[in-house]
Amino acid sequence: MKALGLTDREISQPLIGIANAANELIPGHMHLDTLVTAVKTGISMAGGTAMEFSTIGVCDGIAMNHAGMHYSLPSRELIADSIEVTAMAHPFDAIVMVPNCDKIVPGMLMAAARLNIPAIFISGGPMLAGRNPVDQKLKIDLVSVFEAVGAVRAGRMDEKDLAAVEDCACPSCGSCAGMFTANSMNCLTEAIGMALPGNGTIPAPMSKRIRLAKQTGLQIMALLEKNITPDKIMTSRAFMNALTVDMALGCSTNTVLHLAAIAHEAGIPLDLSMINQVSEKTPHICSLSPGGPDHIQDLDQAGGIQSVMKELADHHLMDTSCLTATGRSVAENLSGITVLDPAVIRPVADPYHTRGGLAVLFGNLAPEGCVVKQSAVVDDMLVHQGPARVFDSEEEATAAILGGKINPKDVVVIRYEGPSGGPGMREMLTPTSAIAGMGLGASCALITDGRFSGGTKGACIGHVSPEAATGGPMAAVMENDIIKIDIPAKSITLMVAQDQIQERLARWVKPEPKITKGYMARYARQVSSAGQGAIIQ
Repeated sequence: MKALGLTDREISQPLIGIANAANELIPGHMHLDTLVTAVKTGISMAGGTAMEFSTIGVCDGIAMNHAGMHYSLPSRELIADSIEVTAMAHPFDAIVMVPNCDKIVPGMLMAAARLNIPAIFISGGPMLAGRNPVDQKLKIDLVSVFEAVGAVRAGRMDEKDLAAVEDCACPSCGSCAGMFTANSMNCLTEAIGMALPGNGTIPAPMSKRIRLAKQTGLQIMALLEKNITPDKIMTSRAFMNALTVDMALGCSTNTVLHLAAIAHEAGIPLDLSMINQVSEKTPHICSLSPGGPDHIQDLDQAGGIQSVMKELADHHLMDTSCLTATGRSVAENLSGITVLDPAVIRPVADPYHTRGGLAVLFGNLAPEGCVVKQSAVVDDMLVHQGPARVFDSEEEATAAILGGKINPKDVVVIRYEGPSGGPGMREMLTPTSAIAGMGLGASCALITDGRFSGGTKGACIGHVSPEAATGGPMAAVMENDIIKIDIPAKSITLMVAQDQIQERLARWVKPEPKITKGYMARYARQVSSAGQGAIIQ
């Protein structure tokens, strides 16, 4: 340690690891070094010695539409493992996690639960929304670009207008501006108690986030002094709080995967049916992109996650006794908090929807469940029945959608895209955005054993478990089979006799693996179903 240039005083002080996911690949991570510098300042001010190390990160928006998307979800396990390895090989007294985007946040939460030394999070914060080049009053974001591509293919927009949207949609560093997966997980990190108030919503470019990073550095020393470890914060009650906030915000469907995986590391049972129980009693009170007009910066100005929690707590929907990274309880954190803009954070008595943002459907097509962002589904599609249009890959489905081969009422089935069959459970933002851009969002459904971007809207049902590649019922679906979706009833049904389904599955032949060497081949052999969080077994 002397060879690192450390003095005896620094060596004798508590050694605080900083897991830094900064890189020059991801807009949400390009500025994390600035925050890490601030965290180090806070640690030093409180008498600790900061020890920074790196971990990887994948940008889903950039990994889209090529082989790289296979590697996005599996990167979560590598992040958790690499932090475990570093923190055990170089024993830290405590650790600060500095993530921002989709898989990095849950990967670090999994590592925090696994290590169980004092830990705290400070994310990079959300990107600012862009402005529509035609109408500056309208905010736009990354999903606006994907939908504009579909509009060009449908002849409703020309490529010059698409380029103008492209130039304006992502105007700053930070995680994409809507309630997509990255911001969903950053907000839930705050809700579960592993980050200081403001972590989920303070925009990335604001100096307030640098101050929050300094406060985070100071606070990790307080957590160390009080021996407040993740197991004292991430309790079963805290997970229920996170699920409640998840439903109130209308978060990404990917939160189901990630919360299940984090709960597994924390030793907390989290059955998918619990999501429906929470959703039934939790109103959807924030309508954020992609399902609504507001963005994370609007939520921040309305009071942020603490104001959402306060509104829920005032109606006895939160367990306010839970301990948090502030060293205080939820109740103490919420003392004096108010909602600053009831147009963004609606009262529980006047919600956007009486039920929460997510629903888990069960039925003969998904015995272990599948997930839909019901808050982003138009009323006419909450109950839908139509013929299956079956595709064995995302590429096949996208070509059919953009080629005008999908009709109103169709149910697009994309299979062999699950954790094992994908492998890696690719996001389906391209086909879902294409459906929206082609004007089919209010008349077509999409079902997959893969997953969706948090930017997805419409009747898009993912995480079908068990997946087709392991012989799940998805493998038995044939072209023009009728599929019935009933989101209010939490059911999804392949309208085929059960003995016929079994007969088809008896004739089914497992496809050859799409990737046969390297990390992804190992991942495909070891990964669980999406219903279990796509964890490594």
